[in-house]
Amino acid sequence: MKIPLALAAICIAPLFSSSLKAESTGSPFYGDAPDANHPWAVHDRNRPQPAVVTPGTFSTQEQPGKPPSDAVILFDGTEASLLKWAADKQPAEPTKWIVKEGALQCVPGSGYIRTKEEFGDCQLHVEWAEPADITGESQGRGNSGVFLMGMTEVQVLDSYKNSTYADGSAGSVYGVNPPMVNSLRPPGEWQSYDIVFRRPIYKDGKEVEPGTVTVMINGVLVQDHTPLEGGGGHKSRSKARPFPEKGPLKLQDHGNPVKYRNIWYRSLPARAVEGGTNGYLTEEATMAKRKEIAAGIRSDAAKLEGNAKLLCLMESLYYEKNEATLKQSEQLLDQFVANLKQVPADKLESKKGEVLQFRGALQYLAKAEVIPGTYPAAVEIAKMIKANEWDKKK
Repeated sequence: MKIPLALAAICIAPLFSSSLKAESTGSPFYGDAPDANHPWAVHDRNRPQPAVVTPGTFSTQEQPGKPPSDAVILFDGTEASLLKWAADKQPAEPTKWIVKEGALQCVPGSGYIRTKEEFGDCQLHVEWAEPADITGESQGRGNSGVFLMGMTEVQVLDSYKNSTYADGSAGSVYGVNPPMVNSLRPPGEWQSYDIVFRRPIYKDGKEVEPGTVTVMINGVLVQDHTPLEGGGGHKSRSKARPFPEKGPLKLQDHGNPVKYRNIWYRSLPARAVEGGTNGYLTEEATMAKRKEIAAGIRSDAAKLEGNAKLLCLMESLYYEKNEATLKQSEQLLDQFVANLKQVPADKLESKKGEVLQFRGALQYLAKAEVIPGTYPAAVEIAKMIKANEWDKKK
């Protein structure tokens, strides 16, 4: 197991020279301990840090913005990126859609296109524009669609001063849910979709977590965690069904020369039901993760000496009450107390920070019910603190 760099820093953090405060950077061990459904403590410094992502830039009508640094680019306005797409046919064949002035443009009658790459839960960004010359009405006016995993359609339509059935207007989850508002710009201008997609998850034929889709049009929220029972469709009510783990992004040819640009996605982390470690976990998954974290900390402690080693071992105990580690910690604590008793009275003040830090660690473990409040070393340390009036604010 690879231990986060922050972990080693915690185990070898310098001992404080003043009394512990909950907000102090090396305080043992800060927030509420892990429980049956959360493998991490509150404010846990062993928890992996978020990946660093450089944000992109916003688009203008004149030019597309820059995607975030971790985005997977599906279309960037170049002929080369067209090679990432194929006609939605079996067997696969090159698409007849064209790149024109930096945009991916539908050639009416050529059929849907799909990405060669497949992906699942994602943050998706798509920009699209309707023909400036207005023709047709209702569903016949600038119709296309963005199909997530090739199944769920977020409708593309010229809905600017153009009425149609609500669950078929731009920003709708087609046939499932209308957009909350119509925030479209006039035809000919670029529109933007920002979509957060989570597919339904099934196990043994049963849904264990529903899918949802959140959509923003031009920065305005129009779908807010809309539940996904199935793929949706024309004239047919959506029925619950499993989704694959991955699927392509598809764009619809509905007979209108709609154009697209600046298409990219970011994969989203696994949810708890898929093995992710954020959020509310099952007891089985929680305990497995806690064992893994504790083993990593014990491995780190084996490379240390003295008080740093002892604190590391104690830290591992609130993840997993390992009897061998508990016994080793008890022996080291007894030795720590014995060494303190040998310190001359005029030198004892220099040990105040260490004593208070271990008092804090012992109190934390007692609160987490890892050790009893009457733990021998804890009793001895409490006596020493009281005798030297270190528990009084000065």
